[in-house]
Amino acid sequence: MKVALKKLSIITERLLREEIIELIRRKGATGFTFAKVEGQGSRGVRASEWEGRNLKFEVIVSTETADAILTEIADRYFENYAVIAWITSVEVLRGHKFVAP
Repeated sequence: MKVALKKLSIITERLLREEIIELIRRKGATGFTFAKVEGQGSRGVRASEWEGRNLKFEVIVSTETADAILTEIADRYFENYAVIAWITSVEVLRGHKFVAP
């Protein structure tokens, strides 16, 4: 049986890794995936040896949890860091694994 949830995607500077992980956990997500990524955007290319690659986090959560994480990311990081985030509607199997009891 499929369950409708949200996938929150966050691309951020590597130096925010631990802060983003803590935020995701504190807001109630049961898990996340992240990978090193490269790209180019409004702040130019970000892939220097010094800074390291950006990170892309993906988190599958309820609408309320996705909104709470996104709101805090926007408030804390958008102004001073290279961070982008978006929410996508998804349907997943074993939906109980993505929602804290």
